[in-house]
Amino acid sequence: MHVATGKQKHGEARLPVEDNPPEAGEELPLRERMKRKFASEAGRDVYRMRKAIVEPVFGQIKEWRGFRRFSLRGMENVRGEWKLVCLTHNLLKLFRSGYLLEAC
Repeated sequence: MHVATGKQKHGEARLPVEDNPPEAGEELPLRERMKRKFASEAGRDVYRMRKAIVEPVFGQIKEWRGFRRFSLRGMENVRGEWKLVCLTHNLLKLFRSGYLLEAC
């Protein structure tokens, strides 16, 4: 899992990660471990892919579907509402691609 550890504006240089190895038997805090993961080339490549994998879908749902907040209360109801939003989003994508017409 990759989680952002701070904010950085476009064009700003990355701050160097401190290279202080932990003492024997000491574990680094979660935020520090994540910073070190992002400092590696593999970590940057994985995090860079978020723009192509997940984040555009949330933007499309918010912009195209106008979905900004849940109408129902309670975790179970919210999960059901979110599944319905995702279902309609995916069905619209299939319809616009023409896939559903070809399958019939």
